[in-house]
Amino acid sequence: MAPSIPNDPSQAQDATWGALMVAAQAGDRRAYTTLLRVIVPFIKSVARRQGVGLSEIDDVVQDVLVTIHKSRQSYDPDRSFTAWLRALTQRRAVDLLRRHGRAAAREVHEPIAYENHPAPEHEPDGSLGLAQLGASIMQAISTLPSGQREAVEMLTLRDISLADAAAATGRTKGALKVNLHRALKALRAQLGGDWT
Repeated sequence: MAPSIPNDPSQAQDATWGALMVAAQAGDRRAYTTLLRVIVPFIKSVARRQGVGLSEIDDVVQDVLVTIHKSRQSYDPDRSFTAWLRALTQRRAVDLLRRHGRAAAREVHEPIAYENHPAPEHEPDGSLGLAQLGASIMQAISTLPSGQREAVEMLTLRDISLADAAAATGRTKGALKVNLHRALKALRAQLGGDWT
């Protein structure tokens, strides 16, 4: 095993940062403030290498500093501080990229996209709009036999549990399931292609 080279700047930096963190764990505020100030360029560098844009670097830095503050007692002085900080920064950078990736996937960035879609009640292909479909479904439900109608109203429209619906109607759970199945089958047949 090769001896460590004390003049290696990365080892010296790691030793210095590790010593500052140990002092911070012991309650030395000045060491803690110094540590937080000197690690910011390193955090920015790691975040940039993870693919974080320049406009979001400060968000990662802030997340990392907050995480260090909350979990500084979890740092093990027998291990490399730089490796601990790098892993923490990489996780926060990936978290930010995931959050922004999900948000970007949900957003519509072109204003014209809103103008190309008519209101749901005015479908160009002649199919029923949402309001008309809802009215058709309610009309179809009203024509069902009372047991089936009651099962649909309680279990689907009011979202009452099967046990509560059975207690309220005096029917067994099995009878309610059968009534619901028959009702849905009848509604599909009655509404045809509109029931989707």
